[in-house]
Amino acid sequence: MKRLVLVSVLIGITAAACGKGAPGAAPPPRVPEVGVAAVRSGRVTLTTELPGRTAAYLVADVRPQVNGIIQRRAFAEGADVRAGALLYQIDPAPYQAAYDQAVASLAVAESNVPALRSRTERLKEVLAIHAVGQQDYDDAVSALAKAEAGVLAAKAAVEMARVNLGYTPVKSPISGRIGRSSVTVGALVTAYQPTPLAVVQQLDPIYVDVTQASADILRLTRTVQSGQLTQGGAQERKVKLLLEDGTPYPEEGTLQFRDVSVDPTTGSVILRMVFPNPRRTLLPGMYVRAIVEEGVNEQAILAPQQGVTRNPKGEAIALVVNASGKVEQRIVEVDRAVGAEWVVTGGLAPGDRVVVEGGDQVRAGAEVRAVEVALAPGAAPASVVPASAVPAGK
Repeated sequence: MKRLVLVSVLIGITAAACGKGAPGAAPPPRVPEVGVAAVRSGRVTLTTELPGRTAAYLVADVRPQVNGIIQRRAFAEGADVRAGALLYQIDPAPYQAAYDQAVASLAVAESNVPALRSRTERLKEVLAIHAVGQQDYDDAVSALAKAEAGVLAAKAAVEMARVNLGYTPVKSPISGRIGRSSVTVGALVTAYQPTPLAVVQQLDPIYVDVTQASADILRLTRTVQSGQLTQGGAQERKVKLLLEDGTPYPEEGTLQFRDVSVDPTTGSVILRMVFPNPRRTLLPGMYVRAIVEEGVNEQAILAPQQGVTRNPKGEAIALVVNASGKVEQRIVEVDRAVGAEWVVTGGLAPGDRVVVEGGDQVRAGAEVRAVEVALAPGAAPASVVPASAVPAGK
């Protein structure tokens, strides 16, 4: 009986000890929570940003066309001038004298013609009755022809003298803004000298010449031919501009043409655009960046930028929560950024849930609880960023 009581007590003590240890058992693992955003498809206008410089729409080097001394400069440096406006006055005295002399020579030549013509006509009449010899008549005809040729030569000399006299006022060939003068009053200038007296440039409108790699042009051509991009007509090829300090230029330009040859040293092609420049904000030689429209992708695949990083190999990757609630790591191909999204060309499909928050707390294969995250819309395309700009350790 005592043994039975002792065994019962021991069993009770053991049971009590076991009951105290139960709370120390390991709880079930907690499922981590991540924020996800869905990959979508939509219509996107793709643009590219190209560096370049401005160039004057028209450029005229002002050079003298006759020799002489500069008597007067008729413009203010840096001012706007009109076509035909007087810029310099070359001493006209020697050219005026040459013109007057040519006019006098013409008068002398013309005065000889009437007498020679009358003599020739008289000889012709008496030649019919054999009153004069044939030789006399032929000599008269020759003398008249020579006098008439002398008149023509004198007229040409008068015209040449008039042209040279007209070159003594040096006028602006175009309308535009004139730069600094390379000569002063009293300077001796020569006809067609290599150094211009001044340079006039038309600044409104103004050219913007940018460079684009030939490889990018081939890629764009293949994309358009495959039907992935559609392009409008030439009149729709509008271009926007960013100034050197990053501020947008208020006026919109047009793409005029693409050069027909590739620069062998750089492997690039020149694209020329035309921009209005009413306020003369753009000056020749300024560095700018042009935002050129490549085309429209009607079914672009767009993934949030927060969901794309790079692995140690430099490959773009994304963490995707599948239908089973597990994380998959996918290698993706990205083309460029439009607003807050990447244009994806491979590795993702519309509807995929990409991890945008908490991705550093989970690994591929882990089970997670996905929570939809509302991201700020990135519909307004900012500057286009190439795929290589995805940060390596985001």
